[in-house]
Amino acid sequence: MIPDTTRPAKPDAPWGRWLSAVIAVAVMAAVLFAIELIDTVMDGRLDAHGIVPRSWSGLLGILWAPFLHADFAHLVGNLLPGVVLGFFVVLSGHAVAVTAVIWVTSGLGVWLISPSDSVTIGASGIVFGWLTFLIVRGAFNRDVWQVLGGIVVLFIYGGILWGALPGTAGVSWQGHLFGAIGGVLAASVTSVSAGHRDRI
Repeated sequence: MIPDTTRPAKPDAPWGRWLSAVIAVAVMAAVLFAIELIDTVMDGRLDAHGIVPRSWSGLLGILWAPFLHADFAHLVGNLLPGVVLGFFVVLSGHAVAVTAVIWVTSGLGVWLISPSDSVTIGASGIVFGWLTFLIVRGAFNRDVWQVLGGIVVLFIYGGILWGALPGTAGVSWQGHLFGAIGGVLAASVTSVSAGHRDRI
Protein backbone atom coordinates (compact mmCIF):
# COMPACT_ATOMS: atom_id res chain seq x y z
CA MET A 1 0.00 0.00 0.00
CA ILE A 2 1.42 3.37 -1.03
CA PRO A 3 1.23 5.94 1.76
CA ASP A 4 -0.60 9.18 1.04
CA THR A 5 2.09 11.86 1.01
CA THR A 6 -0.11 14.66 -0.25
CA ARG A 7 -0.52 17.69 1.96
CA PRO A 8 -3.13 20.41 1.88
CA ALA A 9 -1.97 23.52 0.10
CA LYS A 10 -0.76 26.22 2.44
CA PRO A 11 -2.55 29.55 2.23
CA ASP A 12 -0.58 32.43 0.79
CA ALA A 13 1.53 34.26 3.32
CA PRO A 14 -0.10 37.53 4.35
CA TRP A 15 2.86 39.55 3.11
CA GLY A 16 2.54 37.85 -0.28
CA ARG A 17 -1.08 38.94 -0.61
CA TRP A 18 -0.23 42.47 0.44
CA LEU A 19 2.63 42.61 -2.07
CA SER A 20 0.32 41.37 -4.82
CA ALA A 21 -2.20 44.06 -3.92
CA VAL A 22 0.49 46.76 -3.97
CA ILE A 23 1.67 45.59 -7.39
CA ALA A 24 -1.91 45.51 -8.72
CA VAL A 25 -2.71 49.09 -7.72
CA ALA A 26 0.72 50.30 -8.89
CA VAL A 27 0.12 48.78 -12.32
CA MET A 28 -3.36 50.34 -12.40
CA ALA A 29 -1.94 53.77 -11.59
CA ALA A 30 0.86 53.42 -14.13
CA VAL A 31 -1.56 52.44 -16.90
CA LEU A 32 -3.86 55.38 -16.14
CA PHE A 33 -0.95 57.83 -16.09
CA ALA A 34 0.38 56.43 -19.39
CA ILE A 35 -3.05 56.80 -21.04
CA GLU A 36 -3.43 60.36 -19.76
CA LEU A 37 0.05 61.22 -21.06
CA ILE A 38 -0.89 59.87 -24.50
CA ASP A 39 -4.16 61.81 -24.37
CA THR A 40 -2.30 65.00 -23.47
CA VAL A 41 0.03 64.55 -26.45
CA MET A 42 -3.07 64.01 -28.62
CA ASP A 43 -4.66 67.26 -27.34
CA GLY A 44 -7.36 65.37 -25.44
CA ARG A 45 -8.83 63.62 -28.46
CA LEU A 46 -9.18 60.33 -26.58
CA ASP A 47 -11.73 61.93 -24.26
CA ALA A 48 -14.32 61.83 -27.03
CA HIS A 49 -14.53 58.06 -26.48
CA GLY A 50 -16.32 58.40 -23.14
CA ILE A 51 -19.94 57.51 -22.44
CA VAL A 52 -22.42 59.25 -24.75
CA PRO A 53 -25.89 58.75 -23.23
CA ARG A 54 -28.53 56.80 -25.13
CA SER A 55 -26.32 56.43 -28.20
CA TRP A 56 -25.56 52.93 -29.47
CA SER A 57 -22.00 53.97 -30.27
CA GLY A 58 -21.84 55.61 -26.84
CA LEU A 59 -22.24 52.21 -25.21
CA LEU A 60 -18.60 51.52 -26.06
CA GLY A 61 -17.78 54.43 -23.79
CA ILE A 62 -18.75 52.27 -20.82
CA LEU A 63 -15.65 50.21 -21.57
CA TRP A 64 -13.29 53.14 -22.15
CA ALA A 65 -14.51 55.88 -19.80
CA PRO A 66 -12.68 54.73 -16.61
CA PHE A 67 -9.37 54.89 -18.48
CA LEU A 68 -9.92 58.49 -19.61
CA HIS A 69 -9.59 61.71 -17.62
CA ALA A 70 -9.97 65.39 -18.44
CA ASP A 71 -6.44 66.18 -17.23
CA PHE A 72 -3.83 65.04 -14.72
CA ALA A 73 -5.59 66.88 -11.90
CA HIS A 74 -8.76 64.88 -12.61
CA LEU A 75 -6.71 61.66 -12.68
CA VAL A 76 -4.87 62.39 -9.44
CA GLY A 77 -8.16 63.31 -7.75
CA ASN A 78 -9.48 59.84 -8.55
CA LEU A 79 -6.26 58.01 -7.73
CA LEU A 80 -5.76 59.49 -4.26
CA PRO A 81 -8.69 57.51 -2.79
CA GLY A 82 -8.63 54.93 -5.56
CA VAL A 83 -5.25 53.38 -4.81
CA VAL A 84 -6.14 52.94 -1.13
CA LEU A 85 -9.62 51.55 -1.73
CA GLY A 86 -8.40 49.45 -4.66
CA PHE A 87 -5.68 47.94 -2.47
CA PHE A 88 -8.24 46.64 0.02
CA VAL A 89 -10.58 45.45 -2.73
CA VAL A 90 -7.71 43.40 -4.18
CA LEU A 91 -7.05 41.96 -0.71
CA SER A 92 -10.70 40.88 -0.55
CA GLY A 93 -9.96 38.27 -3.21
CA HIS A 94 -12.88 39.42 -5.38
CA ALA A 95 -11.32 42.40 -7.16
CA VAL A 96 -12.16 41.29 -10.71
CA ALA A 97 -15.80 40.42 -9.99
CA VAL A 98 -16.36 43.48 -7.79
CA THR A 99 -14.83 45.89 -10.28
CA ALA A 100 -16.71 44.34 -13.20
CA VAL A 101 -20.09 44.70 -11.47
CA ILE A 102 -19.34 48.31 -10.50
CA TRP A 103 -17.95 49.16 -13.94
CA VAL A 104 -21.05 47.96 -15.77
CA THR A 105 -23.55 49.34 -13.24
CA SER A 106 -21.95 52.79 -13.15
CA GLY A 107 -21.55 52.94 -16.93
CA LEU A 108 -25.10 51.86 -17.70
CA GLY A 109 -26.47 54.33 -15.16
CA VAL A 110 -24.60 57.16 -16.85
CA TRP A 111 -25.71 55.97 -20.30
CA LEU A 112 -29.34 55.83 -19.22
CA ILE A 113 -29.88 59.07 -17.29
CA SER A 114 -27.08 61.55 -18.03
CA PRO A 115 -27.84 64.57 -20.25
CA SER A 116 -27.89 63.74 -23.96
CA ASP A 117 -25.27 66.35 -24.84
CA SER A 118 -22.68 65.06 -22.34
CA VAL A 119 -19.62 62.83 -22.64
CA THR A 120 -18.67 61.19 -19.33
CA ILE A 121 -15.11 60.11 -18.56
CA GLY A 122 -13.19 59.14 -15.43
CA ALA A 123 -12.78 56.32 -12.93
CA SER A 124 -14.69 57.97 -10.09
CA GLY A 125 -17.71 55.69 -10.55
CA ILE A 126 -15.47 52.71 -9.84
CA VAL A 127 -13.91 54.50 -6.85
CA PHE A 128 -17.37 55.15 -5.40
CA GLY A 129 -18.26 51.51 -5.96
CA TRP A 130 -15.11 50.27 -4.24
CA LEU A 131 -15.96 52.55 -1.32
CA THR A 132 -19.50 51.24 -0.82
CA PHE A 133 -18.34 47.65 -1.35
CA LEU A 134 -15.84 47.98 1.49
CA ILE A 135 -18.41 49.71 3.71
CA VAL A 136 -21.21 47.15 3.35
CA ARG A 137 -19.54 43.80 2.58
CA GLY A 138 -19.21 42.91 6.25
CA ALA A 139 -22.99 43.02 6.62
CA PHE A 140 -23.43 40.66 3.68
CA ASN A 141 -20.65 38.35 4.86
CA ARG A 142 -21.79 38.53 8.51
CA ASP A 143 -18.19 39.20 9.52
CA VAL A 144 -17.65 41.49 12.49
CA TRP A 145 -14.10 42.43 11.44
CA GLN A 146 -15.27 43.45 7.99
CA VAL A 147 -18.07 45.47 9.58
CA LEU A 148 -15.52 47.27 11.75
CA GLY A 149 -13.30 47.80 8.72
CA GLY A 150 -16.27 49.23 6.85
CA ILE A 151 -16.91 51.70 9.68
CA VAL A 152 -13.29 52.85 9.48
CA VAL A 153 -13.53 53.26 5.70
CA LEU A 154 -16.79 55.18 6.11
CA PHE A 155 -15.20 57.47 8.70
CA ILE A 156 -12.18 58.23 6.50
CA TYR A 157 -13.74 58.40 3.03
CA GLY A 158 -17.48 58.61 3.62
CA GLY A 159 -17.54 62.33 2.91
CA ILE A 160 -16.99 61.76 -0.79
CA LEU A 161 -20.37 60.03 -0.99
CA TRP A 162 -21.94 63.49 -1.16
CA GLY A 163 -20.67 63.44 -4.74
CA ALA A 164 -23.45 60.96 -5.54
CA LEU A 165 -25.94 63.84 -5.25
CA PRO A 166 -26.61 66.45 -7.94
CA GLY A 167 -24.97 69.79 -7.39
CA THR A 168 -21.52 70.33 -8.89
CA ALA A 169 -21.48 71.41 -12.53
CA GLY A 170 -19.30 69.26 -14.76
CA VAL A 171 -19.25 66.35 -12.29
CA SER A 172 -21.12 63.15 -13.13
CA TRP A 173 -23.19 62.54 -10.02
CA GLN A 174 -24.91 59.85 -12.09
CA GLY A 175 -21.67 57.90 -12.40
CA HIS A 176 -21.01 58.32 -8.68
CA LEU A 177 -24.51 57.27 -7.68
CA PHE A 178 -24.64 54.19 -9.87
CA GLY A 179 -21.06 53.31 -8.97
CA ALA A 180 -22.07 53.35 -5.31
CA ILE A 181 -25.10 51.18 -6.12
CA GLY A 182 -22.81 48.84 -8.03
CA GLY A 183 -20.58 48.48 -4.98
CA VAL A 184 -23.50 47.34 -2.84
CA LEU A 185 -24.60 44.96 -5.59
CA ALA A 186 -21.05 43.59 -5.86
CA ALA A 187 -20.95 42.98 -2.10
CA SER A 188 -24.18 41.01 -2.35
CA VAL A 189 -23.06 38.98 -5.38
CA THR A 190 -19.63 38.09 -4.01
CA SER A 191 -20.99 37.16 -0.58
CA VAL A 192 -23.36 34.67 -2.19
CA SER A 193 -20.66 33.20 -4.46
CA ALA A 194 -18.25 32.87 -1.54
CA GLY A 195 -20.83 31.38 0.81
CA HIS A 196 -19.99 34.04 3.43
CA ARG A 197 -16.44 32.68 3.72
CA ASP A 198 -14.55 35.87 2.83
CA ARG A 199 -12.47 36.96 5.82
CA ILE A 200 -10.15 39.72 4.53
